Amino acid sequence: MGPLAGIRVIEMAGLGPGPFCAMMLSDLGAEVVRIDRLRLKGGGDRANVLSRGRRSLALDLKSPAGAETALAMIDRADALIEGFRPGVIGQKNKDSPARSHLY
Repeated sequence: MGPLAGIRVIEMAGLGPGPFCAMMLSDLGAEVVRIDRLRLKGGGDRANVLSRGRRSLALDLKSPAGAETALAMIDRADALIEGFRPGVIGQKNKDSPARSHLY
């Protein structure tokens, strides 16, 4: 438990301050789920100290099913942490006015 108990956060896996921010939110009690890129050619996941305290899910965001799963999770979350270039998430949702808040 912590001051952020009950808050749901989705983190789109990436580099930079995003993973650190997600770790800090998790340490404060938020439920954080990281969406990783699906690795089709093995490669194994390396242990990462910034991954502590959260669950992760690997999705192929270029497939319609993977993108829809990610967007459904984002719709139910209180916050989204992502480090994409501006407009990248919006490009994937051009035909969805219900999700215009993402771009």
